[in-house]
Amino acid sequence: MRTPFTFLTRVRYGECDAQMVVFNARFGDYADLAATEYFRAIFGGLHALLERGLDMQVAHYSIDWKAPARFDDVLGVRMQAGHIGNTSFTLHMDFFVANDAATIAQVKLVYVMVTNPGFTKTSVPDDLRAALQHGAPGRVVNQSGT
Repeated sequence: MRTPFTFLTRVRYGECDAQMVVFNARFGDYADLAATEYFRAIFGGLHALLERGLDMQVAHYSIDWKAPARFDDVLGVRMQAGHIGNTSFTLHMDFFVANDAATIAQVKLVYVMVTNPGFTKTSVPDDLRAALQHGAPGRVVNQSGT
């Protein structure tokens, strides 16, 4: 089994509630940061898509929590593409605290490929489909300061 793409960040004070636990809505921010770095690794970044007249829109976002993340934890996200349809694709993310590889949350994001401008659904181009299928195995983007 190949090691998936991994994104690391550090939980900041302002991302926590009064109990110093990451506020639930912040996981959406973390998922967006991780996805942006994943797309940079496999597509060359969102600007590369825009230059081709393409963009992506989130059509579905779901999360299941297993355990908390706390202030100053190094939070990791392992991710890979799942189903790739004609006009959409799914990203699966497993969140973990770096000193304990156990999954603390699981996120599912479904993106729809659209034209830009116009935001009309369009097929996932073959080269982007191949990039999603291959992923960025073993790549780690570390924004945690460690």
